[in-house]
Amino acid sequence: MTISAEDYLAVVTETIGRVSASQREAVGRAADLIADALRADGVVHAFGTGHSEALAMEIAGRAGGLVPTNRIALRDVVLRGGAPADVLGPLLERDPAVAHRLYELAPVHPSDVFVVASNSGVNGAIVEFAALVTGRGHRLVAITSAQHSARMASRHPSGRKLADFADVVLDNGAPYGDATLPLPGGGAVGAVSSITAALLAQQVTVEVVARLLAAGEPPPVYLSANIAGGDAHNDALEARYAGRIRRGA
Repeated sequence: MTISAEDYLAVVTETIGRVSASQREAVGRAADLIADALRADGVVHAFGTGHSEALAMEIAGRAGGLVPTNRIALRDVVLRGGAPADVLGPLLERDPAVAHRLYELAPVHPSDVFVVASNSGVNGAIVEFAALVTGRGHRLVAITSAQHSARMASRHPSGRKLADFADVVLDNGAPYGDATLPLPGGGAVGAVSSITAALLAQQVTVEVVARLLAAGEPPPVYLSANIAGGDAHNDALEARYAGRIRRGA
């Protein structure tokens, strides 16, 4: 295989088609869970570490997305929990203990639903967080790479992985190692998990809105803050969830 932008586009196009087809039923089930939570006055909490944080940003607080959404991030322990900044680092996502602090800091209600993303699905913070939220009775949608996760040992003391706790698992279709174009000396270039995870997040959002519209319920959807009337529209919707959704850092 050659290495070029065109080669990468071909791989991405094929992967998007495969993920869209194979995950159609799971996307529908995820949308059902979220629509049910919204009808019960729930909020969608999205959490991911590393590059999977992009998935949380795709779900929470963006134009065309659902308003009752909240992004949880590792840096919450510093920004909201008062921990020293030096706790943040590449190994924090492997620490199961941080999951409990993140849950404590989040404005969680019993009716809330969680979407948790991790390409590997094996790091301690992610697995512990999944165990914690499901143990508290919340429904969980996981977005992960089935291929990568299957080839990795869990880094959680239980030996379990993110997918083991999920009500619905969405496979992002990424290969082991995420990158797709093999290099002559070993390794690969051209990761796909962020692209396919964003696709799945948007498909789930669209399906949630479709379900609300079919039931005659106006969907709480953001307008871009950079169009006329966007701020007023968004402020009115956000007021319904005061104290339960966070915007900004």
